[in-house]
Amino acid sequence: MSPNREFHTHSPEETIAAGRQLTHDLQPGQMIILRGDLGAGKTTLVKGIAEGFAAALQEDVTSPTFTLVHEYRGPAVTLFHIDLYRIDTERELATLGIDDLRAEPASILLVEWGEKFEQIKAQSDGEISIERTGESERTIVYRAPAAKPLR
Repeated sequence: MSPNREFHTHSPEETIAAGRQLTHDLQPGQMIILRGDLGAGKTTLVKGIAEGFAAALQEDVTSPTFTLVHEYRGPAVTLFHIDLYRIDTERELATLGIDDLRAEPASILLVEWGEKFEQIKAQSDGEISIERTGESERTIVYRAPAAKPLR
């Protein structure tokens, strides 16, 4: 597992390439929060992650804003791209079955707007933040999971 990483991109293509590179840091069983304002490029980054895991072609990856969950199955990893922007309550969150998705063999959950819910923040295994720094420039920071305290 790599430590924190930072990318500076200047186009959607470079953001997709950063997503491909992040596949070396992600592993099955993880739930990663994707942070960024509307239009920051979260789905663009997921295009590269899905392509890097051979789970989908970039043109087949779309925003799950209205469907809430998109699934992309690759030979080694199943990506679940989840958007909680329209989810407002813990009850609505429970209907998505995130625990069931996480239990899927070789799954990685990429959760947009996960920071809205304490449960998701507590269970997350890291975070990728995307900040718009210009019209097409982005700063992307992957924060590796913190070591969990031993009990």
